[in-house]
Amino acid sequence: MYLYLAPSLPDMSSLKKAPLLKPLQVYTADNKLIAEYGGKLSIPVKYEQIPPTFIHAFLAAEDSSFFEHNGISFKGLGRALTESITGSDVQTGGSTITMQVAKNYYLSPERTLKRKLTEVFLARKIEQNLTKKEILSSYVNKIFLGKNAYGIAAAARIYYNKNINELSTAQMAMIAGLPKAPSKYNPVVNPERALERRNWILGRMLQLGYINQTQYQKAVAEPINLNMVDRSVSNIFPYIGEMVRSELVQNFGEQAVDSGYKVYTTIDSNRQRYAERSIQDGLEAYDRRHGWRGPEAHDKPLNQFMAYANTYPAQVMKVNNNSFDVVMQDGTTVTVNWTGMSWVRPYRNANSVGGAASNAAQIVKVKDIVRLRPNENKTAWSLIQIPKVQGQLIALNPNDGSIEAVVGGYNFYQSKFNRALQGWRQPGSTIKPFVYALALERGMTPYSMVNDSPISIGKWSPKNSDGRYLGMIPLRRALYLSRNTVSVRLLQNVGIERTRQLFMDFGLQEDQIPRNYTIALGTPQVLPVQMATGYATFANGGYRIQPHFIKRIEDANGKVIYEANPEYACIPCISDPNAYAADDSKEGDAINQITNQTLDDTTAASEATVTTAQTTTTTNSNYRQAQRILKSSSAYDMANILRDVIQHGTGRAALKIGRDDLGGKTGTTNDAKDAWFAGFNGKLVAIAWVGFDQPRTLGRREYGGVAALPIWTNFMAESLKDTPSAWVHFDKDAKDPISFDQLQLEKKEGQKEYRASPPLARPLYRPAPVVPARSAQTDFSDLPDTTPSDEEQIIVPAKKQPPAMGATPSQREHDGIENLINDIQ
Repeated sequence: MYLYLAPSLPDMSSLKKAPLLKPLQVYTADNKLIAEYGGKLSIPVKYEQIPPTFIHAFLAAEDSSFFEHNGISFKGLGRALTESITGSDVQTGGSTITMQVAKNYYLSPERTLKRKLTEVFLARKIEQNLTKKEILSSYVNKIFLGKNAYGIAAAARIYYNKNINELSTAQMAMIAGLPKAPSKYNPVVNPERALERRNWILGRMLQLGYINQTQYQKAVAEPINLNMVDRSVSNIFPYIGEMVRSELVQNFGEQAVDSGYKVYTTIDSNRQRYAERSIQDGLEAYDRRHGWRGPEAHDKPLNQFMAYANTYPAQVMKVNNNSFDVVMQDGTTVTVNWTGMSWVRPYRNANSVGGAASNAAQIVKVKDIVRLRPNENKTAWSLIQIPKVQGQLIALNPNDGSIEAVVGGYNFYQSKFNRALQGWRQPGSTIKPFVYALALERGMTPYSMVNDSPISIGKWSPKNSDGRYLGMIPLRRALYLSRNTVSVRLLQNVGIERTRQLFMDFGLQEDQIPRNYTIALGTPQVLPVQMATGYATFANGGYRIQPHFIKRIEDANGKVIYEANPEYACIPCISDPNAYAADDSKEGDAINQITNQTLDDTTAASEATVTTAQTTTTTNSNYRQAQRILKSSSAYDMANILRDVIQHGTGRAALKIGRDDLGGKTGTTNDAKDAWFAGFNGKLVAIAWVGFDQPRTLGRREYGGVAALPIWTNFMAESLKDTPSAWVHFDKDAKDPISFDQLQLEKKEGQKEYRASPPLARPLYRPAPVVPARSAQTDFSDLPDTTPSDEEQIIVPAKKQPPAMGATPSQREHDGIENLINDIQ
């Protein structure tokens, strides 16, 4: 039998290398522990560090002849058999410590003769290859002892919050009693059985001469005296924690959560808090505007409901005239006064609410399950409801792409879906700056005159939201007033393929960009992180950065196994964040001068804004330079136009921040299904989005400037508080990016192309590979193939129905052809 099983026995070297278990820990950029995964704990100790009394406790409990046998103890097997036959509680078991090592680390738990024989032969092989000390050390370091403790040092820490040499004899005996049945003899869940098992072990230690009578009597008289450590690190920023956990599992496997990795992210803990608060406040404000939908449930067990987002479920017990009493999950009773519910107006539909209630009975009734929020010192409570609407906010550093804040939804425990990285939506007018940027690249200036008048392409006639047309106006004014007809005309002028290519350079995904004129008004499908990547180009002077959120990874031994090596837009800014502060002030004076010019000024004023800027030089070869995708002048001009959006346009609500270094763009898709604000200064880019997961209207007047801008404004106000003004740097000597025509020539000649790829190449924390765009294709049609979308309702022919949100690009092209056929007919 041994000859049959011998070839299948494992190599002994793997026993010494068996991994120890430590949780995955996640830290912010400012070194704050924000999440811990895995929960299993093992703390390795050398044999020489183990107190002899601890070894004696294990020998008494498991294998008193361990140092005498060769892996198999027939005496122990006989004793266990006798205890079993006599019906007494089997305390010793029949397996030696060596057999337990073989069973626990190599074999399955199945109860078959072959497995038992394999255990015996493997125990012999272990004894032949390892010393007794090595076997015992492996056993006490890796044996499961309940409560996620693996090994004696971990158990000492978890149960008693002590090191192993600080334990009493009774505590050592208690831990030594756990391997046989970690649940049955656990002092936390079964203290009586645990005490009985401990005292039996102490009796065996006395019997074997490991302790004397005095020590025995003192030990058995000692109470359990647990001092459990609260090892639950609250997942302070759960969206961030899950991003890291998912990334490591994808790259290192499921064992990553128990391998002791320490992951240092790029997240700023303060800005992350501001982002979460801004999303919560903004979505709750929207929700209140649209009325009270009623209680969460009626006459249901209160323990079925979860407390989160600083809200607590409660059951109504009594309804008074201007108050009502509830019982909380902990059994306490609180009263909600009228001031805590006076906001209530009943929800009717997305566009209307009912009249205000006059008493509490019109709002709740007995046995309703409602949700309450306390004030800061819990002296008063308010009625609240969890919003059904969702939102996200993502913020990153435009210089290197490091993500500083991510909130993927209202609350992680309500919905774990991360809309910042996974939520594909149409961007509406927030995409217009990408179209205008190409016009600037092609020679236009912010004061070039453009035509805001009716336009038709086939049967599609995009209109402005107010139904009016302003005629010839400066390009900058057309953008900050978000004139749809101008965006379409600009796209006609620069070309669909050139525009699609620039969209991809900004970070959009090629197969999500239709080949028709509606892309000027926001019909591509985008991720918020892609929009952040694109707007970073305006903030950093024309460079394409790669978003990333992991800065460094250390293994369980503290060895750095990964360190981010991002590309930088401004390399001098790494060592001197204020490298261009003096130049920015001069640029600001020039900008203010231009902003005060008349709207009909047609001079090439943009050139005057940039002549005072200094040259950027790159001398440090230790850092990688990001790829330029816009001329410095184009990025600078676009940033200043987007500053006008806040100064004069749809983003005026952001003026309350009181800063002059902010630019951005609102966006609202058709029927107000998506509300956006994308904005920045020279140091920070942030994108806010609001909408329903299953797209439906947010309601009348819920534009980007109403639903999303307040979220962005609150976040930026907190994030930039007490920071100096920072605006876009202009490099007058910067080398221009490769032109579209040159790119086409290189493709034709077979030269290597270097166009940037979408930002979400996996894994996220590493720079994405450069993936060349597909070669240009001839447009089969310049007619729309999806319903256009825009900030203030694009009007489209009634015949054209939008495809489903989940439609693939090929489905959208098919729908476009069908619509075209219908139009012709």
